[in-house]
Amino acid sequence: MKKILALLVVAVTFSCSKDDDLSLPNTVDPDGSADVEVQDFMWKAMNFWYFWQANIDDLADDRFESTEEGRAEYTAFLDSADDPAAFFDSKLQYIEDRFSFYNEDYRELTNSLAGISKSNGLEFGLVRFQDSEDIFGFVRYIVPNSNASTVEIQRGDLFTGVDGQTLTTSNYIDLLFGENDTYTLNMADFDNGNITPNDIEVSLTKQDGLAENPVFIAKSFTIAGENIGYIMYNQFTNEYDDDLYSAVEDLRSAGITNLVMDLRYNPGGSVNTTRLLASMIYGTNTSDLFLRKRYNDKLQEQFNDSQLEIYFTDKVNGNNINSLGLNKVYVLTSSSSASASELLINSLEPYMDVIQIGDVTRGKNEFSTTLVDDRDNSYLYTPSRVNNINPDNQWAIQPLIGRNENADGFFDFTSGLQPDYELKEDYSNLGILGEENEPLLAKAIEVITGATGKRDFTVKYPINIISSSKEKSLMSDRMVDDTVYDLEF
Repeated sequence: MKKILALLVVAVTFSCSKDDDLSLPNTVDPDGSADVEVQDFMWKAMNFWYFWQANIDDLADDRFESTEEGRAEYTAFLDSADDPAAFFDSKLQYIEDRFSFYNEDYRELTNSLAGISKSNGLEFGLVRFQDSEDIFGFVRYIVPNSNASTVEIQRGDLFTGVDGQTLTTSNYIDLLFGENDTYTLNMADFDNGNITPNDIEVSLTKQDGLAENPVFIAKSFTIAGENIGYIMYNQFTNEYDDDLYSAVEDLRSAGITNLVMDLRYNPGGSVNTTRLLASMIYGTNTSDLFLRKRYNDKLQEQFNDSQLEIYFTDKVNGNNINSLGLNKVYVLTSSSSASASELLINSLEPYMDVIQIGDVTRGKNEFSTTLVDDRDNSYLYTPSRVNNINPDNQWAIQPLIGRNENADGFFDFTSGLQPDYELKEDYSNLGILGEENEPLLAKAIEVITGATGKRDFTVKYPINIISSSKEKSLMSDRMVDDTVYDLEF
């Protein structure tokens, strides 16, 4: 199996990792009957890594005294929720935190970081009918070699029900994202602004281990004398860094002088892959700052600049990068463009013109990492150390541990990044992805060529999604800190 992530390598000594020493704070009462092993791992990992640790009174270093009474109080605190999930949600998260999460099995989470999931391959968005609790879905794209690629369904198709039940805001999660591996979509027609059910049904089955290559489309055009490259990239997945570079290198060989990066459905992913893509687009000067990390105060003061600053790179998997060396890039976005997608835009801004076309992005400017019950490794998930994970605790948490600033020090885009040219997708006119007449790509081509006024970009039925297939995946809105460095405190 390929490596999943080259995560942080950290040597940290925790005074709270030995539960047999009563003189140490925050240790579990060995005589108690509470089963709180998972909660104990969660508290200690969050106490050290969580970005908002100082804002959570219950995560304070001195929250529990170094006494027998303090140990009993700590144990009772860990046992104060019904289960580990409820404990994490109710006791450890800051009110402004929209994105930290957990999983009972670290393998499911780490597979998702590698682009592997249980899925039928149908990527869709969900929209609420006006003045109604009913919703409908529209197909965004189909993952190649998936179950959905074998049935009669395509981009732009609409559905209003699942297994004969009308989709609503209260049932869509169970119907579309529940335990059922197979379900049947009840399709619908669009006519003059009305979406009405028809008699067509499409049955889909989720596959274990479906791997999605995020490089969905890569092609070039010559239009009005401009050589234009286009890449639709649907997740920053480091398993496919070579595929990404191959796509960029093919465009460079084709002589493109303009690049359109389509990130409209990209929910984020690897920070290091984002740095690689930025280097492929802009340049490989390793003295140019890509980002600066900001952790919680407890960690920040222990790091030096070399541990906090990440620079552009000249290599991908050991091979030299032949950068496009552009001074301008065009990025297509939607409200589903998040985290690492936003990081790419923000980190390139100090160095080149980033022309954003589409909708306002999601607004996710914090990064996370995967933490597991490997106490000798500072709780960091490291593929080579899976045998060191506590066999009695397979939980993983993915908390927000910091923010990334660009070279100008800017990081505050919690309300999303605003497009230079606003153009929402229209579910009555989605177009074919990768074709020059698809509305968002057509707008980018218009901006590049300067051929304004030749096309009407009026959006009659704008898409304002309430959710999507990717937003319910484990990798939704994730910016995963997998840049490699050594820390020793």
